[in-house]
Amino acid sequence: MAHTTRDKEKLIARVRRIKGQVASLEQSLVEEHDCTAILQLIASCRGAINGLMSVVVEGHIREHVIDPDHNPSPQQTEAAEELIAILKTYMK
Repeated sequence: MAHTTRDKEKLIARVRRIKGQVASLEQSLVEEHDCTAILQLIASCRGAINGLMSVVVEGHIREHVIDPDHNPSPQQTEAAEELIAILKTYMK
């Protein structure tokens, strides 16, 4: 089973929260809120999207790059963990 299928409900919940954040951003623009508040909303949307991307990329690496059904070597597993750590740092 693909990780996006297995984690479907959690991913959909994240997307729905992101939709709410984007709707709030749109409303703030319509209501001509202060640019500081708008920038904070943009940053929160970006953070939420990056968080979603991080979860999906990590699942992809764990399920498809180092397929656990094909007994990856300890070096492959370690390299995958390093890549995941680097991506998490980059996406913050």
